[in-house]
Amino acid sequence: METELAALATSGATTLVGLMVSDGWSQARTRIAALFGRGDAARTEGAAGELERSRTELTVARDAGDADAVAAIRGEWEADLRRLVRREPEAVAELRALVEEFGPRVSGVHNEISGNARVTGTVIQAHTVTGLTLPPPRA
Repeated sequence: METELAALATSGATTLVGLMVSDGWSQARTRIAALFGRGDAARTEGAAGELERSRTELTVARDAGDADAVAAIRGEWEADLRRLVRREPEAVAELRALVEEFGPRVSGVHNEISGNARVTGTVIQAHTVTGLTLPPPRA
């Protein structure tokens, strides 16, 4: 179980730091602060403040190309998440849901041409294509 919680905390911290510098931050910030607050308004407000401070530090570090500072911020949140899920077992499901909702999506696209089709050039799958010029197929 400890290994599973550690992996969840790592994934959670990676997701959290990724969100801090993305368009999804405003959507996720309140829920993450509530996760740390555990129903206590003062703790939730404190967590929200800490999240914003970290976000500011992260933005500065990222803009400066300081990978060590970015890693340190992620590490701090990973440690906080580990402590949280150890102390509050009911937080595990909430953290897992946040990671599933906001974490990186691993998906692949697989298209297959079958039947009597013979492809000798570029294949495009689209709803509408206008003004497209393709180079001639290579021999």
